[in-house]
Amino acid sequence: MASKKNAFAKVKAEVVSELTKSRKQAAKEMAKVKQHVASSLKTVDDYVRKNPEKAAIISAGIGAALGAALALLVGGKKKK
Repeated sequence: MASKKNAFAKVKAEVVSELTKSRKQAAKEMAKVKQHVASSLKTVDDYVRKNPEKAAIISAGIGAALGAALALLVGGKKKK
C-alpha cells in the first residue's frame, strides 16, 4: 500500500511540475501574441487614419463577404 502511495505521489509531483512549466510557457507565448496584436492594431490604425476612404470600402467589402457567407450557412437547403 505504501509503495502505491509513493508511486502516486511521484506521478502527481511530475504532473504538477509539467503543468507549472506549461503555464509559464503559455504565459510567455501569450505575451508575444499580445505584443504582436498591439503592433498590428497600430499599423491598421495608422493606415485607416491615412486612407479613410479606402479603409471604409475595404471594411464594407469584408462585411458583405461575411454576411453572404453567413447567409449561405444559416439559410442552407430548406426541407419540404
